[in-house]
Amino acid sequence: MVRTLLRGAVGLAAAAIWLQCWGAPDGASTAQLIVKGNVQRELVLSVDDLRQLPIQHLEDVRVVRESGAASAGSEVARRYTGCLMRDVLDRAQPIEKQRFDLRRSIVVVTATDGYRAVFSWAELYLSPIGEGALVVYERDGKPLPDSEGPLALVSLKDTRPGPRHVKWLRSIDLRLVSD
Repeated sequence: MVRTLLRGAVGLAAAAIWLQCWGAPDGASTAQLIVKGNVQRELVLSVDDLRQLPIQHLEDVRVVRESGAASAGSEVARRYTGCLMRDVLDRAQPIEKQRFDLRRSIVVVTATDGYRAVFSWAELYLSPIGEGALVVYERDGKPLPDSEGPLALVSLKDTRPGPRHVKWLRSIDLRLVSD
């Protein structure tokens, strides 16, 4: 009997730790994106807050090939819904204390597991990359699958978008690079 009670207590403790670290299983209602760094207003945004920003729908078409297959494979189209990362940054109001500070800035995007991707401010605001750097909350008209978390970042204008696809998106941090 004591052993059964002990197992139950350990199970409850593990569940409490998991919920504290990763949030509730439904994810979308508890997802929060932290925007911080060289900004006037640090923000904590929910999916509902992100939906208030201009909505972007981007289609990504890839050729998917089975591992070891000799043929080219088939095309797979995914339709992402979200908002531009630069719209999220603009809402936090980036700070430019000296002329060209923003052009010397980077944006570090971090997942809940610590995975990071880096963009330059100029990529997001002065190049086509910015048109494809999306904070997404839906794929193919549905919330993101559990494998991606309630929020993710995709960079669809990259030649190889995989390295800057951040699943389980947790924070966006604008940093000034000093000499």
